[in-house]
Amino acid sequence: MPKMKTKSAAKKRFKITASGKVKAAAAGKRHGMIKRTNKFIRDARGTMVLAEADGKKVIKNYLPNGL
Repeated sequence: MPKMKTKSAAKKRFKITASGKVKAAAAGKRHGMIKRTNKFIRDARGTMVLAEADGKKVIKNYLPNGL
């Protein structure tokens, strides 16, 4: 049986906190900032913790061995 590998793209996009939650950058900030509200741009700065259901999917499918 082959080893389960961590997805290289996931290594670059997600971090796992000490308590096992998944942190990721905000979505929707790659382009088109002129049509976004200033409030959206402010609130989408930095990283945020993913919802619990999404975090479980990320760990199960993309980061089976952690980081």
